[in-house]
Amino acid sequence: MWHAITPLHYAILSAIIFCIGIMVAITKRNIIGVLMGLELMLNAANINLITTWQHAPKTIEGQVFALFVIAIAAAESALALAIAYQVFRRFGTVSLDSIANMKG
Repeated sequence: MWHAITPLHYAILSAIIFCIGIMVAITKRNIIGVLMGLELMLNAANINLITTWQHAPKTIEGQVFALFVIAIAAAESALALAIAYQVFRRFGTVSLDSIANMKG
């Protein structure tokens, strides 16, 4: 039997991915892990934006917002990785616990 995928299914998927992103960002102890959690949260927001666009009157706002989120995520990743690189060069680690205990 064929079952249609409704916006509720996308909302549930998005909520699950967002919760996983929050858990990853909170529990990881290094900068790269936290960044991966943030990217998961942004991707969950993109799923919601595209689903809303797909099931709303056909305007282009959902796609434009999703493109903005993707562009912001790319800029955030580049900036955060540059900061992580500089932190690693200065402290020799990317562990957030170790960096918090060190003084510059």
